[in-house]
Formats: sequence, C-alpha cells, structure tokens
Amino acid sequence: MIQVNNLSKSFRVHRKEAGLKGSIRGLFNRQWETKHALKGVSLNVSAGEIVGLVGANGAGKTTLLKLLAGIVHPTSGDAKILNYVPWERDNNLRRQIALIMGQKAQLWWDLPAANCFLLLREIYRIPESEFRQNLDNLTSALGVQRQLNTQIRRLSLGERMKMELIAALLHNPKVVFLDEPTIGLDLQAQKAIREFILQYRKDHQPAMIVTSHYMEDIEQLCERIVIIREGQFVYDGALDKVVSKYGGHKVITAQFSAPQTNSSPLPTSLGEVVSLDEMQIRFKVSRDKVPEAAATILKNFAVADFSIEEEDIGDIISNLLHEKKS
Repeated sequence: MIQVNNLSKSFRVHRKEAGLKGSIRGLFNRQWETKHALKGVSLNVSAGEIVGLVGANGAGKTTLLKLLAGIVHPTSGDAKILNYVPWERDNNLRRQIALIMGQKAQLWWDLPAANCFLLLREIYRIPESEFRQNLDNLTSALGVQRQLNTQIRRLSLGERMKMELIAALLHNPKVVFLDEPTIGLDLQAQKAIREFILQYRKDHQPAMIVTSHYMEDIEQLCERIVIIREGQFVYDGALDKVVSKYGGHKVITAQFSAPQTNSSPLPTSLGEVVSLDEMQIRFKVSRDKVPEAAATILKNFAVADFSIEEEDIGDIISNLLHEKKS
C-alpha cells in the first residue's frame, strides 16, 4: 500500500550568525545553507501493518509523513500510496488516507464535535448510512458519546484527541499516519488510544505509520520499527530484533536476603553498577561477561533472588539515536 523509494527532501535555510553584528549583517547579506531533512529513504508498508517510526526531534519523522500525505514535495525520489503519487493530491487518494497530528488540531475550536463531523461528511462525501454507522462505532469504541455536543475547546486534552481520531477515521481510510497521537495525554488516555488503534487495525486492516517519543506506544502498537537519524534510516526490522542486534549488554539484578554491609565495589572490568543499596544491586554487563559477573555477585553477596534481563529497549534506541556517525 505504501511504497517509498530513495526519497529525499532538503530545504534552503538562512544561516544565522552569532552576535548583534552578525544579525545586522544578515539583514543585508544573507547567507544560505541546505538542510537535508531526508536522505534517500526507502520503505514499504502493507495492509494491516503498523510501522513505528522512531527518531530524535528533527530527525525527519514528520517530514516523511507530510511527504506521504502530499503536504510537501520531495527534492528527489518517488513514492506511491495506493498506486497514487501523494504530492499530486489526487482526490481519489485523499479520500483514502488520514493524517493525525497530536500537536495540530483539524477540528473547529468553537463548534461541537457533532457539527464538525457533519462538515467532514460533506467534505468526504460519505453516504448517510455509512456515516452514522461509522460515527456510532467510533464514539462507542472511544467512549465519547456524551461529549459529541460539547464545544471542542471545552473538552479535555484526552477527549479532544479522541475526537481528532474519530474525525480522521470517519471515511474508513486505507492508509493512516499517526504523528505523536498520545503526546501530552495522561497514562489512562494513552492506554485508551493505544487500545483503540489496535482494535481499529484488527477490524479494518489499514496500513499505518506511527511516530512517538513514548516507548510504550511503540512497544504495544508495533511489531516492526524504523529508526531514523539525521534524515536516514539506520534500522528497519522487527522490534524484538533491535535488542539482539544493538543491545550489547544485559542487566543483572540481585535481591539480598538481608541488608548488606559489604560495600566493596565489584571490579569495573566486569561492567557498570547501575544501582546499589543495602537490599539490591543492578549491574549492567556486556553479554560475554555475564557468567563471570553473575558468579562474582553470588560470591560477594548473600542473594535471595537473582535475574538476568535484556537491556531496556528504550535505552538501546536512545543510545543508537545519539551515537555519532562513524
């Protein structure tokens, strides 16, 4: 459904000069530089698949979604959404896609949600019976039937985000782009949005791309992730394989049977002590030294419980995003 081949996007931006003199000079003799938001990325997403797009701020995530939604044009490369070129903005395509941005509202602030949905029915030319059925199903799934006649500006942030989801999905899109759908929401609202997205995928099988800075979103929604850094993909594959490919460490946790007075440090050659108190030690160690580190802990401490776990996937991705390019 989504096919991206060697897509690039660059912008000409004004080069800022430091200091007052530089600012004044820039008024009369501007210097320009090229910023590469995307650099030759390729991607395929099938029906029923949710792909997580992970990257630091400014990595190119939103730029990619805007390109695929037809909002901006690429510098080079090509893409096809349902066999349409998105930036040609064919109405037949626009009736089959949806872009949901957690930081941008598409509903009218002073209107009740019900009125906004009626306007969208006219825009997308949704038949009356289909519109009523979709609206009932979506409002029921998200539990917002009672808020339909409340002005958007009077809703809580979580309720507004649910209304935004309904607005984007009323026309049964076959391709859905979700840019930070849970940003700023409390834990309960985040959970509700995630559960709804999973159920919607099960019922309708759209192709979906999700961006988020919350690892809970990525872990619970996506089996496949794409990690983007400085406009380039550095990983595209199964979420569970990120650990085996980039996780060079494991975390050993030992619960003590009694408060420990033995404060002698473990050899630094074995790894890094993450935390240590009188009842527990957590030790980060490279995979090849796990047996030696485990034996050392068991020898030096009276251990009641012991576990060896993979490094947290969020930490692995964070390290990967921030490591310097070779």
